[in-house]
Amino acid sequence: MTKRKDSLHVRQDLSDLKFVYPEVERTTTQPSRNHELTIIQALKSVLRQMEASGLRQRTLDDYERHITHFAKVIEVSNLSEVTANHIYEWLSSMNVSNQTKLTRLKCLKAFLSRCFDHGWITSNYWRNIRIKVDSPVKEGATDREIGVLLSLLDLTKFVQLRDAVAVLIMYQTGVRVGTLAQLREKHVDFESQTLELDGGILKNHQSIYLPFDGTLKKLLPVLLEQNKLIRKESKTNNDLLFITKNGQKVVTSPTNNNITKRLARYSKDYDLNNISPHALRRGFAKKLLDKGANVALISKALGHSDIAVTTRYLHLDKREVAESLRNYL
Repeated sequence: MTKRKDSLHVRQDLSDLKFVYPEVERTTTQPSRNHELTIIQALKSVLRQMEASGLRQRTLDDYERHITHFAKVIEVSNLSEVTANHIYEWLSSMNVSNQTKLTRLKCLKAFLSRCFDHGWITSNYWRNIRIKVDSPVKEGATDREIGVLLSLLDLTKFVQLRDAVAVLIMYQTGVRVGTLAQLREKHVDFESQTLELDGGILKNHQSIYLPFDGTLKKLLPVLLEQNKLIRKESKTNNDLLFITKNGQKVVTSPTNNNITKRLARYSKDYDLNNISPHALRRGFAKKLLDKGANVALISKALGHSDIAVTTRYLHLDKREVAESLRNYL
């Protein structure tokens, strides 16, 4: 210990030491180095800013994967040298569906827009690059499908009880599966029958209270009691609402979610098309719409920061639109 202290103490007297700096020529304008900034350097800077802003790790991973792939395909290093032709070259190199191309293009455009905002590039040449996609109507889960699944699950088994509660929470509150994995016991208020979610676990960082029904009020205490037994047996210490049979988190990475995998298995085993986190969330939204809720309320419940996102989320079949319009004739 003495040696360690001695090594951290500088004994020489440096009080007479003077530092001499060479004269630096001053200019009225700071020389720009924008043209020397590489795509990868810009990417690293943008990722740091996004991380500091609290964006999800999955979003960060998508940016890194797609922008790195873009730089590799076009074989251009400097950000300032990228043109619209390079974007078309990148899109042409992909052997994927137009929908997948569109998703990746949106990511690239968002990255370039951030670079433009920082002044690293001088024009937003990518704005008019578009990909036409015929978007199929995505169906949401229905009461019938939820009822069938719950009737097939064995609630005397911990994993299936946990999965049943997870399905009901997503269907009744519309929370994302990523949020579900972060729920803690403190978020459940049994007296008011609500999930009281703080901004720290929500994508839009805004708190919200979401009600649940009597079935969940009965199932949740049972799950909490089972969680205690699991933790005691596995010697784990956490207050998560959803855990594995070993007492650990249900999510180990942005793309590895135990609940998502279980729902995919149920969907396949029981031939249920709309049993997935997205279908449950969409089913929640469609159910609100069918009961007369306005888009603003649905948007708030879903945690969307923009109502335009909600309107795309509630993409209706042509026949549904026609039937809805008929009510106003």
